[in-house]
Amino acid sequence: MANEKIRNVGPKSAAWLRQVGVRTLEDLQRIGPVEAFLKTKRAGFRPSLNLLYSMAGALADCHWTDLSDADKQALIADLEAAEAANPIRNRWEKGAQRSAQRDGDGAPAEAAAEDGDGFGDGDSGVRELTGTHSDFD
Repeated sequence: MANEKIRNVGPKSAAWLRQVGVRTLEDLQRIGPVEAFLKTKRAGFRPSLNLLYSMAGALADCHWTDLSDADKQALIADLEAAEAANPIRNRWEKGAQRSAQRDGDGAPAEAAAEDGDGFGDGDSGVRELTGTHSDFD
């Protein structure tokens, strides 16, 4: 079983899962579909909900389209709860947090990500350049 493919998972998704340490059905059973999905997102991949459903279907030994709407809604609720407990920050939010820490503005990371312009300089005023393209030649 260690060399078996995970049911419902195509080659691209299988490569993503391998890169986050989910190589076998046993790995998937141990980690669970929601955590495996979040691991792929945190690794920088962009999985769709179909991957989540596919992994849940593999654990239920059925095709992912055979999952009931209630099962899918429960997976989404579990995913949202897990993301709320440990939010995934994009690279811009991470950069703003590092910059704010380096600048020593003392603002909590959440406030810097919400209130600032993403540059960590505390200036959330002008967010775009104005002028004509000849001004920048």
